[in-house]
Amino acid sequence: MKGKKLALFSLASIPLVMTLGNSMLIPILPIMEKEIKISSFQSSLIITIYSIVAIILIPIAGYLSDKIGRKKVIIPSLIITGAGGLLSAYAAWNMTDPYVMIMIGRFLQGIGAAGAFPVVLPTVGDMFEDEKEVSAGLGIIETSNTFGKVLSPIVGALLAAFIWYLPFVFIPIFCLISILLVWFLVKAPKEDAEKKDKTFHEFVQEVKQTFADNGKWLITVFIIGCLNMFILFGFLFHFSTILEERFDLKGTWKGFVLAIPLLLLCVASFAAGKKIGKNKLIMKWTIFAGNLIAAAGLVFINTNLSFVALSVFLSVAGLGIGLSLPALDALITEGLKKEVRGTITSLYSSMRFLGVAAGPPVIALMMGDYEKILYWFLTGLSVIAFLITLFLIKPEPDKKPESIVS
Repeated sequence: MKGKKLALFSLASIPLVMTLGNSMLIPILPIMEKEIKISSFQSSLIITIYSIVAIILIPIAGYLSDKIGRKKVIIPSLIITGAGGLLSAYAAWNMTDPYVMIMIGRFLQGIGAAGAFPVVLPTVGDMFEDEKEVSAGLGIIETSNTFGKVLSPIVGALLAAFIWYLPFVFIPIFCLISILLVWFLVKAPKEDAEKKDKTFHEFVQEVKQTFADNGKWLITVFIIGCLNMFILFGFLFHFSTILEERFDLKGTWKGFVLAIPLLLLCVASFAAGKKIGKNKLIMKWTIFAGNLIAAAGLVFINTNLSFVALSVFLSVAGLGIGLSLPALDALITEGLKKEVRGTITSLYSSMRFLGVAAGPPVIALMMGDYEKILYWFLTGLSVIAFLITLFLIKPEPDKKPESIVS
């Protein structure tokens, strides 16, 4: 059991590294615009390219992890991520016009991200036989992912205070630590000869059958995961902007304030992962309650709120999303056969990345003429999430999720 705990700790380092490698760049984008003389649109592409590449390649990584094994995908992906960070750091340090090379480095990071964090979810499912342990493990993974979001604005701002491109330098360092942990502490399960011999056509047919049997609840989980990440990154983007424009908070202090709703999300994720166990009905009602709480926090927000009130209501919304995410992870991971688990959970991860990529630009467009209804819009998305949870996710008590009623 001790070995499994160490393995889980090693796997938890991956979402932490992936989140830091992306989100800690957000505070330095305005600095980057001045240092390498690029526009705001060009700087936004540094974040966007990472998510777009990951969205496209995640399903391929999931298939490969089912076919050749989880570690054989995770470790090369971490190496590619580190190489991308190294290339971006070198370009920023030693080139007069580094933008194109930084973008290539970020492209490589996106490739690495596709095969790292999304493959962690099915790996945890493979590690444990007891469903309660799987749920607790996924809660720890989600907590690590969220903790990375808490640390990112703070770490990014602190590193950039010394040298503006220092966050790029730390990406390969973080990746190396994670590679060593996974290499030595995560034991690959025995190879399934039947799985290796399976043709791509047979695999596709198996995936199709999975959707034929479980399509309604699977697609529902995909949609909720996408909505949750859209809402989270949407309100964080808006919060970040008004902290500077309305409350004149910048740099490290801004990073600490942004971390407040994420800290609540992190605590809620950890608690939910511990409590949901193997009961599919509890998973459903945790997802429902989480999105209801998020809606309750968002619905009271308007443009005239004080700094304290805004922080409190966004923290309530963060707490709600934190309850929902590990329950979604557990429901989708435990509800699938191991043969297709990597592919299906990777499709789910793609939907989450889509929410991450779409949230900030949509909210940016609304911040002009439609800012007064911005939080009504986000509240509406949360309402959609808890309503489809209520009506479309119908697990039978004490049964495997494969038998969830559609």
